[in-house]
Amino acid sequence: MPGGKPSGRWLTGKRLSGVLLSTLLLTACEPKDRTPGSWLSGQLVEAQITDWSFSEEFQEIFIQTQPWYGIPFSVTVVVASSNGKIYSPSIYDAPLEFPGSKYWNSVIEANPEVIVKIGEQLYPRRARLVTDEIEFEAAFEALANKYGFWRTAKDQPEQRPPFVLICLDDPD
Repeated sequence: MPGGKPSGRWLTGKRLSGVLLSTLLLTACEPKDRTPGSWLSGQLVEAQITDWSFSEEFQEIFIQTQPWYGIPFSVTVVVASSNGKIYSPSIYDAPLEFPGSKYWNSVIEANPEVIVKIGEQLYPRRARLVTDEIEFEAAFEALANKYGFWRTAKDQPEQRPPFVLICLDDPD
């Protein structure tokens, strides 16, 4: 930049950087398998849901968390319904106390407000660690009834990974 005036090449590079950054922010990706994402897209449903049995047709759903830095962090999870509520497990590599080694668990511990995407619908929810033993067993059984992996984990405790259960409660 001789003479303090930006060159055409420098301006073109700045414009290109701005366009790329804007494109990335506007087309933020949803999670896929074990790769996390950011913003979820879909139709917002704000009505209170009392029967989550419709979620049983979906093998995986997405949960969007709200970290302190303002860019959502979303993950792919499995889900099962029990007694009018929906639950998602979070598996750890080793026995750890919540939030353990999972980033999304530490985010929901700090800010439990989440968005759950089931199909093309977005549901505002409040994530809560399940600590009640009766509720835990009912949710664990619901997972075991839906997924072979969780049936094995329930029936063969020696095969059970360390995990917690997260209830996705109504936000009110």
